Amino acid sequence: MPRQQFQIETGGQGLYEFTDAAADALSDMGAEDGLLTVFTRHTSCSLLIQENADPDVVRDLREFFHRIVPPSDDASMGWVRHRSEGPDDMPAHIKAALTAVSLSIPVDKGRMMLGTWQGLYLFEHRDRPHRRQIVLQFLPG
Repeated sequence: MPRQQFQIETGGQGLYEFTDAAADALSDMGAEDGLLTVFTRHTSCSLLIQENADPDVVRDLREFFHRIVPPSDDASMGWVRHRSEGPDDMPAHIKAALTAVSLSIPVDKGRMMLGTWQGLYLFEHRDRPHRRQIVLQFLPG
């Protein structure tokens, strides 16, 4: 099964679109019809298929997740035990648990069958920059 791997450099919390990088990798794999699996090899970030037309969507998503899972030094997070890697670490694990670390995308004639406004995003949940590994595997169908 064809497989590609690449890295996404993040600058802290936020959504980082990588639709074009995934499409290029799919092309490099010579994919035609089948299923693309996208996977991140980390426990404090996640993957999303989300709207890529209006930047307010990604800003609102980031704000929503910050409101439901604030940093562990927030008074509402007093129950958190895992604090050894900073106030953003355990919230990052919670956010990753609420979202996905892998995606499955149908491929037709070498193209991901994403909707008009859909894009692929790495959702970084940590405050400081990271180098995140993404694995793409194509299963011909």
